Amino acid sequence: MSRIRALLRFLWDFVVGDDWRIAAAVVVALAATLVVSESSIPVWWLLPLVVVVILSISVWDVARRRS
Repeated sequence: MSRIRALLRFLWDFVVGDDWRIAAAVVVALAATLVVSESSIPVWWLLPLVVVVILSISVWDVARRRS
């Protein structure tokens, strides 16, 4: 049982890491991509846009806390 807990802790730390908001944004973006991809709208741009936006927000938040 301790190995399973260790594996789950590792997976949590690997996926979520330092900021749970980034992991949540990626999950939401993947779900939105899945939903939109079933229509005729091209959706290739959604994930790069989410990455740029969430990374900018994360960096800005860390810079604001340090100053």
